[in-house]
Amino acid sequence: MRAALVIIIAYLLGSIPFGYLIVRLTTGGDIRATGSGGTGATNVSRRAGISAGVVTLVLDALKGMAAVVVAGWILDVPLVYLSTGRSLDMLGNSGLSFQQAYWCLWGAAIAAIIGHMFPIWLGFRGGKGVATGVGVFLILTQGAVAFAGLIFIVIVLATRYVSLGSIIAALTLPLFILLRNLISPSVQFAPVITAATVAAVLIIFAHRANIRRLMQGTESKIQW
Repeated sequence: MRAALVIIIAYLLGSIPFGYLIVRLTTGGDIRATGSGGTGATNVSRRAGISAGVVTLVLDALKGMAAVVVAGWILDVPLVYLSTGRSLDMLGNSGLSFQQAYWCLWGAAIAAIIGHMFPIWLGFRGGKGVATGVGVFLILTQGAVAFAGLIFIVIVLATRYVSLGSIIAALTLPLFILLRNLISPSVQFAPVITAATVAAVLIIFAHRANIRRLMQGTESKIQW
């Protein structure tokens, strides 16, 4: 019952369309009629300016973080254990083993990303899941996010393609998690690598139109 509850709440939190709301409040327009039609920070920047895009980025990341924190609270999971690789026999009053609860947390993380990409409030048409993914992974695997974020920055600075940076960063996140586990094995490795792989597939799927434009040389570059 708790597992289903955390998934539903995470999806609903992830589906809060901050980009849509910010554009609607600042310009009166519909972000879905601009550029790619997505509700993420990059498209918001095109319609309402850099400041609106930054606010969207932060709020989308925060809702991902909130989804995991709320899931941890419902499951009675002490989040401090998640980044240490330590295991507990049972967790509080949840009746779940540590491993079961951790799978539920990662399920909530993916649900939040799916909520952002397919929000129920906007006819299941949302953003590409990158910022929300950053939020959930920042709570659960900070080191891998830091390295993937560095890859993203380098690629964007070198090419000015935000989409390319997002795609490659998403692809490298599972690799950094794998490398970390090889250096310091963790009892949480299976759910972590599974969730990171699923997230990468979702993000790449959301960027399929960008991939076509990159191959055709028609993808938009950010302006400095």
